[in-house]
Amino acid sequence: MTADAAGAVEIRSALVRLRRTTGLPVAFGGLVEPGRQHVRISELNGNTTLALSGLPVTSGNGLGGRAVALARPCAVTDYSSSRQISHEYDVPVATEGLRSILAVPVVVRRRVRGVLYGALRTAQPLGDRTLDAAMEAARDVEQTLAVQDQVRGLLAQTPRTDSSRDPAAGAAWEQVREAHAALRALAPRIADPALRAELLDACELLTPTAVPLVPRPAGVRLTPRELDVLACLAAGATNAGASERLGLRPETVKSYLRSAMRKLGTHTRGEAVAAARRAGLLP
Repeated sequence: MTADAAGAVEIRSALVRLRRTTGLPVAFGGLVEPGRQHVRISELNGNTTLALSGLPVTSGNGLGGRAVALARPCAVTDYSSSRQISHEYDVPVATEGLRSILAVPVVVRRRVRGVLYGALRTAQPLGDRTLDAAMEAARDVEQTLAVQDQVRGLLAQTPRTDSSRDPAAGAAWEQVREAHAALRALAPRIADPALRAELLDACELLTPTAVPLVPRPAGVRLTPRELDVLACLAAGATNAGASERLGLRPETVKSYLRSAMRKLGTHTRGEAVAAARRAGLLP
């Protein structure tokens, strides 16, 4: 999965959480396109039309563009009549029937990487609770993007075999890693212990040839649940996302992560994922 695709998945998940926690009827958002000064609205939830789908929102224009330019949340009670924003996007907004809207930027290392929107179809103030929930959803996306950046940076410093420099091979191994994470998340849901063990054995087959051929550090033994958590994080999930995917409490996910980091001798999530890959524990 490419970085953009992984980011889009995280935006999509954040919109679902945003609607669930706030009760907002509509949520949408997207990422800043590389090399461009606009956010492309790629993910919509609760929409009744496709008027906003694919819309490029230029920095400084409209509500989302204002949030990008200021790198802070912005909101309007009645979009079409607001004097706080410019009105380049009135037609698609009106077509979708949106009135009260908030926009929260996703900021990673002081750079805006995307925007999350929440909206009502009536003109009424959006309270602090709603804004706080939107900001929390944006923080989750920021955390995930930051970890993905860190993992990519650490892996770039990891010695590779000649075959791993082949772009086609690299793309293939990204698919292997996605499959590995999905299979590990699926395994705990299988009631048949023999079938579950067989599936986990298949997961093990995905790891040895997908990483640099270096000896596994002596004494590094992660439990199945520690590996499950790291596999989810390696696929770009937040702690909350790993919790939902694995059916664990957020506190339990954090406990497994801390234990894995201690065993691997690392201090951050990104370092733990990279160390697990170098040790042959993850593809």
